[in-house]
Amino acid sequence: MGQFIFGKRNNIHIINLEQSLPLFNDALNFVSKLASQKGRILFVGTKRAAQDAIREDAERAGMPYVNRRWLGGMLTNYQTVRQSIKRLDAIQEMMDSGKTEGLKKKEILDLTREQEKLEKSIGGIRKMGGLPDAMFVIDVEHESIAVKEARKLGIPVIAVVDSNSDPDGVDYVIPGNDDSMRAIRLYTANFADAILEGRASVTTADANEEFVEVAEESAETAGE
Repeated sequence: MGQFIFGKRNNIHIINLEQSLPLFNDALNFVSKLASQKGRILFVGTKRAAQDAIREDAERAGMPYVNRRWLGGMLTNYQTVRQSIKRLDAIQEMMDSGKTEGLKKKEILDLTREQEKLEKSIGGIRKMGGLPDAMFVIDVEHESIAVKEARKLGIPVIAVVDSNSDPDGVDYVIPGNDDSMRAIRLYTANFADAILEGRASVTTADANEEFVEVAEESAETAGE
């Protein structure tokens, strides 16, 4: 990461914005384009400083996320994870439909605990519907297992990489502070905005096509 460091002050590395900002914009353009193609971007940040920002901005963008513990095989063994998602859906359906009314209190308590445990571990990817098309990561060192799984499956990795981390294996490197809650919020918010803009461009294009089709039909009718 030395090429991205401008200098050092009070034992703290200073990131060179002239180099980092273009890379940040490249990453935003990539996810925006992917979103315009209806791609899925998985947000990953499980350390305490990132948990809230990851969840809130992923939900705002309508994207899956992992903000608790990364379970080994979450991507490489997705079929097994999918079974857990089905189980979570089944418990939710039981709770919502009143099918638990005939159960004993202990059985209901066990189901509730199982639901809470599953929701905590896989709730963020519950509606992912398959492997993601890209993965956005806060802190590659902390999320090294997630990065390795994505690389193994050929899933592009976009990551905020601090000065003390190794960018190897990251397709879109964003040099920056991955410890500060304020900085993390800046990254996640910008990514959510880029995704929403990408999706909005699809909606606008679809609306324009619809308008053209209607206009053509009206013209044909008038000419008859």
